[in-house]
Formats: sequence, structure tokens, C-alpha cells
Amino acid sequence: MLDLKMLARHPLHNQPFRWARIDDLYSAENAAALAATYPHDAFKRVYGYGGEKDYEYQARQLVELGTGRIVHAQGLSPAWLQLAGELTRPAYRLALSTLTDHDLRTAPMEVNVFHYGPQACLGPHLDLDDKLVTHILYFNDAWNIEDGGCLNILRSADPQDIVAVIPPLVGSSAVLVRGDDSWHAVSPVVDHCQTSRRSMTVTFYRPGSSSSMWPADDQTPLHTYVSQHG
Repeated sequence: MLDLKMLARHPLHNQPFRWARIDDLYSAENAAALAATYPHDAFKRVYGYGGEKDYEYQARQLVELGTGRIVHAQGLSPAWLQLAGELTRPAYRLALSTLTDHDLRTAPMEVNVFHYGPQACLGPHLDLDDKLVTHILYFNDAWNIEDGGCLNILRSADPQDIVAVIPPLVGSSAVLVRGDDSWHAVSPVVDHCQTSRRSMTVTFYRPGSSSSMWPADDQTPLHTYVSQHG
């Protein structure tokens, strides 16, 4: 399903940090299937305001950190089961290792999917130091950038210091190599947005890391995500 040859040979930008926008990851048929059957089950609300960054979104676990186990598999379509399976295979790790010049073949990895509904956001931030590389993939079949919800590549912590804007269109993705200057943000989704911004993060960690998204003692109840617009 994933075009791993294209992923491996795609050039990285070096400014303001090491990153890439990579499009056309799937065939048109696979892109349509993934967008049409995007998961809605087993989500939790994740939010925080007034700290290092403001954030609010809905998150679902897809692949458990360090185990490769596909989580809540019974709620996934055949297309999503296939994609999740490909993400856990050595060939995907090797492609990203080649792209980023990081040896990710044995790095602990987790995968999460997200709904960003109206007012959802992720303020300017650097990823946690235990993260090595993040691959962000998108699943909206259409998107108006005026509705927010775009990944902004930043030169600094200033949300207006924008280098590139990446809308969440299916088949598009971004690779971020974590560094001391790898600032990025997701612009707030406007109140009147008619659908959620749909994304997935594949994150590779340093050995011994634990999941900040799904801590072992997490008792947050899970729910089916339903857009306020239906």
C-alpha cells in the first residue's frame, strides 16, 4: 500500500530543521478506501492549556509502543488493517532509516490516529527529547486551508514564523526529525468546520522510552468520535 521506494529516496529539507513533505503515498484506490473508512472508535479527548503549549484533540491508539500490536483491530476496515500491518514491518522502518539517516530498525515505535474537530489545536512546540523521528500522515479527501488544521513548519516558537503549510489531504505526509530547532504546530480548526482534520503519527523513540500518550496507568474512558456536524 505504501510507496516505500519513493519514501526512502525523497530529499529532506535542512532548514529550519530536517523535515520533508512527501505526497502520493498510496494509489488513488487505496487513498479513497483509507479516507472513507477512517476510524471513529476508541478515541479519548487529550487537552491542556496554559503550559508550554496549548493542545486539544481526540486520539486513538493504533499500534502499541514497542510491541507492534495493532490495537482495537476489530474496529478497523480491511484497508486500515493492511496499512497498520505495513507500518509494523521491517521494510517501512528501513525506508524511514534511509530517508532520515537514523537507524530506526530496532527503535521503539508507536502509531496513533487523531480527529481535530472545531477549536482543536496544537501550539508551537518541540517534540519530546525521547522522540527521534515522526511521520505524520493525513486522511482528509478534501480540505480548505482557511479552516485551519494544517501542519505549520516554523523557524521559531513564534506561531507566525511559518516556513511551510501542509494541509491534511489523504496521500500527503510529513517527516520531522527531532532537533533543538524542530518547531512546528497545528493551526486551530475553525468553529464552523464541517469535518474533522484526520491524521496519524508514526513515532520512533529512543530505547527505554514510555508512551506519553498512553501511560500505563491511564484510565481515561474511550468513546466513539462523532462530529458535531454529523
